[in-house]
Amino acid sequence: ACFRLLSSLLIPALFLSGILCLCLFVLLWGIRLWIQQRKKQLASLGTDGKQPLTVAFFHPYCNAGGGGERVLWCAIRTLQKKYKNITCVVYTGDRDVTGEDIIAGALRRFNIKLSHPVKFVFLEKRYLVEATLYPYFTLLGQSLGSVLLGWEALLKCIPDVYIDSMGYAFTLPLFKYMGGCRVGCYVHYPTISTDMLSVVRNQDTRFNNAAFITNSPLVSKFKLVYYYLFAFLYGLVGSCSDVVMVNSSWTLNHILSLWRAAACTSVVYPPCDVQTFLDIPLEEEKSITKFSIVSVSQFRPEKDHPLQIRAFAKLLEKRRLVQQPPLKLILIGGCRNQQDEERVNKLRRLCEELGVAEHVVFRINIPFEELKQHLAEATIGLHTMWNEHFGIGVVECMAAGTVILAHNSGGPKLDIVVPYEGCITGFLAEDEDSYAETMARILSLSPEKRLEIRENARQSVHRFSDRHFEETFLLSVEPLFK
Repeated sequence: ACFRLLSSLLIPALFLSGILCLCLFVLLWGIRLWIQQRKKQLASLGTDGKQPLTVAFFHPYCNAGGGGERVLWCAIRTLQKKYKNITCVVYTGDRDVTGEDIIAGALRRFNIKLSHPVKFVFLEKRYLVEATLYPYFTLLGQSLGSVLLGWEALLKCIPDVYIDSMGYAFTLPLFKYMGGCRVGCYVHYPTISTDMLSVVRNQDTRFNNAAFITNSPLVSKFKLVYYYLFAFLYGLVGSCSDVVMVNSSWTLNHILSLWRAAACTSVVYPPCDVQTFLDIPLEEEKSITKFSIVSVSQFRPEKDHPLQIRAFAKLLEKRRLVQQPPLKLILIGGCRNQQDEERVNKLRRLCEELGVAEHVVFRINIPFEELKQHLAEATIGLHTMWNEHFGIGVVECMAAGTVILAHNSGGPKLDIVVPYEGCITGFLAEDEDSYAETMARILSLSPEKRLEIRENARQSVHRFSDRHFEETFLLSVEPLFK
């Protein structure tokens, strides 16, 4: 009787599920046909009488002025050089500026001049991808929000080729299956990584894994299940991409394990403005009256400035035992908002607590020329982020002629601070003690030995130039234009 009851319930349930799936399929197919019809209505011919190929970049924060934006403008400039009959479109949420302002900003910040105009599609719902909107389940909230923002973008402009250049992978199936586009993406940082899973699994307290979670085995298990489900969805949407570009070997390893799309995935190093820093004369240190250690990174929690200050304090303690030239730590970075400013104030208080305030200098939002001057005068370039996906700041320090000391993980370990033609290009460390010991070791080297390391580092960074980016980018995106 129980079996008959289950059968009588199961068959109608299966039938109803089939009907609902069929209705959903018909609905989605109808939307796709409507979008294709809309695309034909909006299409216009170019000056040569042919319909230009529309290439759209999804970059809601295109006026931010960071490394990701430099990739965007270099990519557009590269495509405009190679393909004449294309129209480049940028989906942006920067509604407080005009398109002309954005282009002028790219020229001012990155010295990138485009050969043809760019069409900007201004999006009204960028707030849907703001982390502050989702205090809990942030990854899922932002990802679903990006789908709604992507829908707004698709309705306003239906491209032939769609490239996500900011890491919103959940928009890829939308443009591929609803918009009928060929889709590609440039991944700066995986939304979720196997490292993030291990942090939660091991109950490690970090900036993205609060203490109240690590202190509760039950909450940690719940978060781990949530992360695994999200990782599965992330892999599903990412595998829709026809072309996948990643910025480093570290990012490549994570994307391959999650997306499983090795055939269409390649490493395209981001274009770093190395030539500007290579123009700084590289000379052997003469009479050394003082040393400076420079850190260049935004004041964000993952950059781990407290580690720099604590390691520097230990270094000063070591140096107090012997008479040595004065030493300064110069922290250079950008403050985006009030939270960043509060973070800087906490760092200042930490300097006072450790008794090193008079040896630490904060330089906030400084002009580029001043940044170059600090790097030209510095002996050591310091970088402490764990699992930095690439590390443009590391490349810039090496190009400027500092002896780099970076974290023994991520992009710096796998791609940047690696031997060049068998010669050392810099140093790596992991914790306060190893950072302090390595800084002391670098300062104890002879000026001749430091010059040799600096020269090796300079030779190695040509791999990250604009020209190298253009070559590898064009090779990677070629399938989207066939």
